[in-house]
Amino acid sequence: MPRERITLECTSCKQRNYETTKNKRKHSGRVEFIKFCAFERKRTPHKETR
Repeated sequence: MPRERITLECTSCKQRNYETTKNKRKHSGRVEFIKFCAFERKRTPHKETR
């Protein structure tokens, strides 16, 4: 199966806020998105956790 479920963690407050999927063939490394953090109430970078 090429898609993998991942969890995104806020880089500033370290809360795990989002869960999504990614294509392992296109993005073999860890991905990073700018998402809204409800704990800080602003948009922050979120990185993939293992």
